[in-house]
Amino acid sequence: MSDSALSQAEIDALLAPGGKASGGGPDDSIPENTADAGALEAFLGGTVASLSANLSAMTGGSVAFSTPKVGNKERDAFLGDLPNMVTVVKVDFTSGFPGEHIFLIPEETAKSIASLMNKEENIALDDMAMSVVGEAVSQITGTLITALTGKTGNKSIASAPPEAANIPKATAALPAGAFTVAAFELDLGDGKKQPIWEIFGPSVASGISAALTAGAAPSAAPGGKAGAAPAGGGAPSGGVVGGGGFGAPPNMQSVQYPNLSSTNAPREQGNIGLLMDVSMEMTVELGRARKQIKEILSMGEGTIIELDKLAGEPVDILVNHKLIAKGEVVVIDESFGVRVTEIVSPSERMPNVN
Repeated sequence: MSDSALSQAEIDALLAPGGKASGGGPDDSIPENTADAGALEAFLGGTVASLSANLSAMTGGSVAFSTPKVGNKERDAFLGDLPNMVTVVKVDFTSGFPGEHIFLIPEETAKSIASLMNKEENIALDDMAMSVVGEAVSQITGTLITALTGKTGNKSIASAPPEAANIPKATAALPAGAFTVAAFELDLGDGKKQPIWEIFGPSVASGISAALTAGAAPSAAPGGKAGAAPAGGGAPSGGVVGGGGFGAPPNMQSVQYPNLSSTNAPREQGNIGLLMDVSMEMTVELGRARKQIKEILSMGEGTIIELDKLAGEPVDILVNHKLIAKGEVVVIDESFGVRVTEIVSPSERMPNVN
């Protein structure tokens, strides 16, 4: 009797839609779409050089992404691959290929990224650190959008602002059912391989892969099915063209929607180079003293004013009257100069912003 009994895994497989008690492995009940995974893997593999260069520029270090492995997962199987604490950065696509798009980063990897970008060791994953990690992911997503636009011709692709949180993996909000996972390895310059996972919701993965394989962008209409757009708007022939009632609306939306979403484009394609010519006032402050008016009026030549700085203590370097660094006074030829010895961390700068 025991030989004919079904295991719990086999029972679960039978109960799943289209499942069968094959005993072939934990992912047998996942609907595989090897075309989607293959197209995404080839595309993402072509972006690793740009991703590495951009993150290296942001951190000031030597960062390298590996070519990712792409496959389909379900929640329970995927959670088994994760550490207990993860930084989840939700950066959904809002147009082009609208749907769920999430990055999962191990807690220690997120700390390393924030430390490099803030030039601060032993950083805590507070709100400011989460903002820094979110900005890194936003730049990664921007790189992917630029590459995807070039590959598919879809100029309406845009993403929402990143939402980052460090949480237990069990509470992570993941797409329902089967979703596509791209597993990267990241070297932050220390030779250690650290994993990062990029998750595409089902509609996003199928829409992108269809556009990549067809060489045309699907309709950007919100809520539309990604696989249907090329037939209605991008393909030279198809079952819905030729005056039918279903053909006209997709054609109209595919033409109009890029104009409606164009206001989001500057955020994705923003370039700090636009600000490089802006002049700012830099001041070096040796120290300060508070005096009564009668003391100031009594000053004359030879008066010594005692400052609130000790001899040898670093001087303050201010930009537009905001403290940004500390340094030591040096003499260059016959002119004074300041050698920067410390950059003030963002958390120390914040109180001065108001």
